[in-house]
Amino acid sequence: QLAIGVRQGQRRALARALTLVESDLAEHQRLALSLFTRLGDAPRAFRLGITGPPGAGKSTVIERLVLSWLESGQKVAVLAIDPSSRKTGGSLLGDKTRMSAIAQHPDVFIRPSPNSETLGGLGRRTPLMCSLLERAGYRRIIVETVGVGQSEIGVRFLVDRLLLVSLPGAGDEIQGIKRGLMEEVDVVAVNK
Repeated sequence: QLAIGVRQGQRRALARALTLVESDLAEHQRLALSLFTRLGDAPRAFRLGITGPPGAGKSTVIERLVLSWLESGQKVAVLAIDPSSRKTGGSLLGDKTRMSAIAQHPDVFIRPSPNSETLGGLGRRTPLMCSLLERAGYRRIIVETVGVGQSEIGVRFLVDRLLLVSLPGAGDEIQGIKRGLMEEVDVVAVNK
């Protein structure tokens, strides 16, 4: 039933399926594997990674990009990865609230997810979540990383293009030529 719902574009079914994929419970992992088997293969979507420091305006850039893609008839999914608290294990997961212009659009699916203290700016199951979104018919997927520093480049291996949203005056000339994240991005957008 869940596989049928995902194929038909039912948002609730997709949300439940993503929860199974994210879960660490053995039974949920078994069900997620069965779900992938039933859904079969799907064409790979264009995946855009958006990264940058906290407060640089990643959510605003995402909202504008998604609105542009919607104008051209695209179906878009956003995976917004938030940091998890080391003390409580919880995450705020507030990105959906920030993207109010697209959050309720029928051709947009936004999924906030905790990184569960995984390094690299992503969650452990983010690659599987992208695969599930492709099987649900999304042809454009944005992966917004947690606010990152210079060495969190895990997203580079998951996406087709990587956009760094940066703030003006965020360091001197030496900062701009350091290796790490700057070597991995395709586009740098100076925001605000």
